[in-house]
Amino acid sequence: MSSLSLAMRDSHTMLRRNLLHARRYPSLTLNLLLTPVMLLLLFVYIFGDTMSAGMGGGGADRSEYIAYLVPGLMLMTIGSTTVGTAVSVSNDMTEGIIARFRTMAIHRGSVLIGHVVGSVLQSVISVVVVGAVGVAIGFRSTDATVLEWLAAFGLLVLFATALTWIAVGMGLISPNAEAASNNALPLIFLPLISSTFVPVDAMPGWFQPIAEYQPFTPAIETLRGLLLGTEIGDNGWLAVVWCLALAVLGYVWSKSVFDRGTAR
Repeated sequence: MSSLSLAMRDSHTMLRRNLLHARRYPSLTLNLLLTPVMLLLLFVYIFGDTMSAGMGGGGADRSEYIAYLVPGLMLMTIGSTTVGTAVSVSNDMTEGIIARFRTMAIHRGSVLIGHVVGSVLQSVISVVVVGAVGVAIGFRSTDATVLEWLAAFGLLVLFATALTWIAVGMGLISPNAEAASNNALPLIFLPLISSTFVPVDAMPGWFQPIAEYQPFTPAIETLRGLLLGTEIGDNGWLAVVWCLALAVLGYVWSKSVFDRGTAR
């Protein structure tokens, strides 16, 4: 059997292991998923009228704000879900299972690949759930073509892959699950200071560059453009560059820490 076949076989085994863990312990994934769902309902039904009145020169209604909000919450969902990946990786390191895997004749990278692929799958499922909630409360994307939907799906998968590799690195360097959860908090915090809830040009002038050039805002504006037909501009290539840069950084970082055989 070739080395590629061995790597694929072992990665599939590790993916199955991580999915079984997620099924047996769904509380962490559920808790992380509830955060964007609750924010969606909160900002639509509690703050929706006020927020929509402040957009479009006061002429927007709640349905327009729902359309504005849902793409941002989809990407925030990915950030929330990958926090669970950091915790899962940290648990593997502290419980000794990684040390046991090192003594077995398995492909070294399959352990991390299993975590990454499993997390991306969970992120996509979580985004579908949040999207379904959005549709239930009024979100519509009637103008998007099949190609634009495929591009939006590709962006979500690419973004999830990038954040997952960063989360894996955070989990590897964390001494315990609590530290991993704390280290991964920027993945939840960054969407709060992006264009998820309000346009960047509505923010204070000194803060606009911070919100505009962080990873989430270009991805959110690109997703809005694909699903709602708004102007994408430079956000498309900026989102792709951010995703590729974070994915490469996370991969190199995670592989380096994992190959050294220590997470602390």
